[in-house]
Amino acid sequence: MRLMRLIGLTGGIGMGKSTASAIFRRAGVPVFDADATVHALQRPGGAAVAAIARAFPGAVSHGVINRAALRAAVLGSPTELARLEAIIHPLVRAAERRFIASARRRGVRLAVLDIPLLFETGGVGRVDLVVVVSAPPDVQRARVRGRRRMSDAEIDAVLARQMPDSVKRRRADVVVRTGLSRHHAWRDLQRLIRKLRA
Repeated sequence: MRLMRLIGLTGGIGMGKSTASAIFRRAGVPVFDADATVHALQRPGGAAVAAIARAFPGAVSHGVINRAALRAAVLGSPTELARLEAIIHPLVRAAERRFIASARRRGVRLAVLDIPLLFETGGVGRVDLVVVVSAPPDVQRARVRGRRRMSDAEIDAVLARQMPDSVKRRRADVVVRTGLSRHHAWRDLQRLIRKLRA
């Protein structure tokens, strides 16, 4: 049986993981998207909704999670954040294991785990290569403000729980700069994919 190589794709909020994931997908590389999995778990009827309702009653109404209320409940509170992560992380890991098993059954040689907190949650040991996407701080903040409509205080709170970009870059096997242009990131990732497939 052919061995499958797992790429860990990570980077801070607004650094360009979505763009990088799209490039991998267009090249035919399967991608597990941890953020998308979390959103699916928290949709009405999602596997995490009942547990979140029990842990954070004010954040759920008629089976629907109020994301702003949930974010307000956990930002700035390590205890509440840990409670939420204890609900979410095992479910995400289970989905990740199903993705990997499915890829192996199909004989896939290369797959990507897109995990924003790859370093912070100890996920590096599960992958063969770590790719970090990075952009200058001003570009990062502009992207987050434009796409997520978050205030500076909310952005600061999210960044505070993420490993600094400079540390991630030092720990990465490959760094992809996404602040220059989409073409630049595309070229670098295409080159990496060709090398890994060779």
